[in-house]
Amino acid sequence: MIHPDVWVDDNCATPDKPAGPDGEIRSEKKPRAKVSRRTFLRIVGATGTATLLSRPRQVRAAWNAPRSDETAAMLVDTTRCLGCRVCEVACSRANGLPSPATLGQQSVFEEKRTTDQRAFAVVNRYKNSRNGRAPTFVRTQCMHCVKPACASACPVAALEKTPEGPVVYHADRCLGCRYCMVACPFKIPKFEYEKAIPYIRKCSFCISRLRQGKLPACAEACPARAVRFGKRGDLLEIARTRIYQNPDKYVHHIYGEHEAGGTGWLYISDVPFEQLDFPMDVGTTSYPDLTWPFLSSVPFVLTLWPPLLMGVYAFTKSRQKAAQVETKEEKETRHE
Repeated sequence: MIHPDVWVDDNCATPDKPAGPDGEIRSEKKPRAKVSRRTFLRIVGATGTATLLSRPRQVRAAWNAPRSDETAAMLVDTTRCLGCRVCEVACSRANGLPSPATLGQQSVFEEKRTTDQRAFAVVNRYKNSRNGRAPTFVRTQCMHCVKPACASACPVAALEKTPEGPVVYHADRCLGCRYCMVACPFKIPKFEYEKAIPYIRKCSFCISRLRQGKLPACAEACPARAVRFGKRGDLLEIARTRIYQNPDKYVHHIYGEHEAGGTGWLYISDVPFEQLDFPMDVGTTSYPDLTWPFLSSVPFVLTLWPPLLMGVYAFTKSRQKAAQVETKEEKETRHE
């Protein structure tokens, strides 16, 4: 009797497998494990079902989803802007930033400026093609998107869409990956390359002031009321009313109502927005909604696809082995 713990080679003679006259082992044919097509499909189906059931119903980026018409917003009327840059001064003071460059000098408008880590808001001057005389001034800052691409791209929720509406930055969470800079369609987040411990910098919509019941610093300081604070839904109605009542004055377009899925900063103007360097290629679907179909397929690719391929491989290999055994047996039968 052979001890169950002793391994025996299939080519060794044993009492139940005596050697033949020529010394060759005449082992009985062992049944091979075969995977039928029906069994294979059943395994694949069970794997897929388990995967789908285990997936969370929603895997979304780090933002809350308040009603967009109830969130805080700003309406900028470029026809009212004087180019005084008082909003820049107020923004710098509220955020502890350096004073705006060349304050009080018209030479600052000779070149287009962009926001950076030291200036969260800038005002630029453009020629007015409609009246040919008075220029048009346009303020630029974070657009505070309804569904922000920066928050969607951030792997650690360092950028977050707050229930109030503003998109805020949490420096204590930031990895410095700068995915937000790549994701933003308006190229707003800026990185402090010059610092040993750098952070992302951008307009916070004066979130701390809002929570204290105050207006954003820029809206409070604007002498011409070119910047107006309120709920997004209310500001859209105000913008539509101004355009309706002055159809020859305004371009019939509210920039930010639909761009990139909607933004917290809305603009009306008497000059076409493409002439004011507004991005016109951002589409009307939010960037997180564009990437969601791909991201939702990641669990399928990572969990269901590998077992499916392994199953196909095992099934194919089993068929090949079975075919090889049958061929070998046919040859042996012919020789006998």
